[in-house]
Amino acid sequence: MLTGWKNAFFYDSFPWKDENSFSDIVVIDNLGALKLFLDSVHIKFCLLKPYFENGEAYPLVEARELLPSFDSDAWEYKELPGFSLVAFARPLSYFSEIFQYDILYPAQDGTLAVGDSCPLEKHVITGNVNTVTARLPKIFQDEFRQRFEALDASVLDYYPLLLPYLLEMDRAHVIAFDLTNHFHLAGINASFPCDIDGELKRYGMRIGKFIPGDNDSYERNRMFVYQHLMELYGFPVVSERRTASALFARKLHRMGEHFLLRVMGQSDRTITTYTYQGGSSHFPLVEKIALCRVDEDLEDAIEAIGEGGFFVDQTRRVVIIRITYQQHRFNPHNLRQERALSVVRQEIIHPLNGTVLSDINIVKDSTNMFLRFNDIVRGEYKGKTVYKRTELVENTDSDDNRLKFLYSWLSKHQRRITGYSDEFFAKLSTVLSEYLLSPERDERFEQLKELRQEVLARFNYIQQARKIRLLEELRHRQLRGARIGYLRMLEESVALLQELRFEIVNYFSQLVDTAILHCEAMLNDRYLVKTYIECPDERLSKAGLAVRKKYGQLVLLLDEFKAIRKTRQAV
Repeated sequence: MLTGWKNAFFYDSFPWKDENSFSDIVVIDNLGALKLFLDSVHIKFCLLKPYFENGEAYPLVEARELLPSFDSDAWEYKELPGFSLVAFARPLSYFSEIFQYDILYPAQDGTLAVGDSCPLEKHVITGNVNTVTARLPKIFQDEFRQRFEALDASVLDYYPLLLPYLLEMDRAHVIAFDLTNHFHLAGINASFPCDIDGELKRYGMRIGKFIPGDNDSYERNRMFVYQHLMELYGFPVVSERRTASALFARKLHRMGEHFLLRVMGQSDRTITTYTYQGGSSHFPLVEKIALCRVDEDLEDAIEAIGEGGFFVDQTRRVVIIRITYQQHRFNPHNLRQERALSVVRQEIIHPLNGTVLSDINIVKDSTNMFLRFNDIVRGEYKGKTVYKRTELVENTDSDDNRLKFLYSWLSKHQRRITGYSDEFFAKLSTVLSEYLLSPERDERFEQLKELRQEVLARFNYIQQARKIRLLEELRHRQLRGARIGYLRMLEESVALLQELRFEIVNYFSQLVDTAILHCEAMLNDRYLVKTYIECPDERLSKAGLAVRKKYGQLVLLLDEFKAIRKTRQAV
């Protein structure tokens, strides 16, 4: 176990110093090095320090909270740190910037103490102190003046010393190049522009969910668009600080700015970072760092972490985890339309030397997922969830809470379950059916009929979605990773649609629309039509005639599904 947060790492190029011990000026001239510096400072003072000060009362982040789609905030921990910052790999032009901030000036020659500096530098230092003091709560103003009256607050070497005061500000701080193209603290009290209304409407129209001037389409799809847009940047629909940071990162990336933007919320206890990727990338890189407990079931991971000394607190299995995500552009033809983000890399950071353990899976383990699901059904799960974004559920002690947990769990993981193996889904189905459909529980669920039906509907959706996903593969003549011919494609598609006919009593418009779209794509395949449908009978082989027969069956089934859709839309 790490005995104190003051022993925490600072990357090799920036040896750790105590808050009151500064020997060398930190000189950084690129965003990569700046990120290492900020990682070190923020992990130490915004994660490890609060953890060791609060002990077991510290609200560790659960691994599932770092897995998209992200849960709504369950609680706000006002005693924990929260901040936002933006860094530019260029000098700032005060009038021309697209956001508001209070400017800080660097010392002319990097001198740190007033006694060693010229009158002009004394004036700059005093001006910076006055600027910061004016934005601090009154209770901290005298203390700040005394501590920084002889120090240049803009020098990055003092950033760890300044950070406790920056954490008391609601607004962001700004880091940028000075005249020598080295980073310094260039401003405080920054306001990130957040045109959420405009961004939301433009994005909704671009992906085809909104029609200009159409109130019905806006009302029907607004929350989907809002959630999809926010998840692209690593958040659910959240607080102003994180929303503004996400949308400002979006704006800066579109402008081609070389930037780093970072935000930490008091609700999520997670450091989220956006960095410019450049090239053909449509989005900034999204990364999250948090203190997370490793589930006790992940025995191999626990052994590897322990052997390398990567635990912050071995007794509680606490690690510093860094997750890197990949964004996915909206595709209206994809079954998993709501997927905006996925995990591409997981890293455990060593608390003493900053090295990284990357060959490990903490948040995406399917075995672990099934065990958590089993715990919920049995009423043994310890944790919290937010039911339908409004109700905080804190345990699984009752059937009422269990059903709400199951609904939230299935909603969060539905797109992953859709893609998991048949074996995994069969186990999931067995456990859920034994709990929800057992006759001996009918009496217990008498007062919870609506809740039970919600869970069953969510599960039925996943069940049908797995078939549609397979139809999506068949459209491209793929079946479980293998290439197949046209006859097999049509045979499998017909069989799938015949199964779906009997399940369509649970009607889900998106799934029916997607099934119809994929079937139409198959039937309109130019080679298929020219070779087997338009070709005269006498020129077709026995196999060719079989293709034509299955083609006709698929046409009939497709017409049936279109009729079902038309009937439903008319209701």
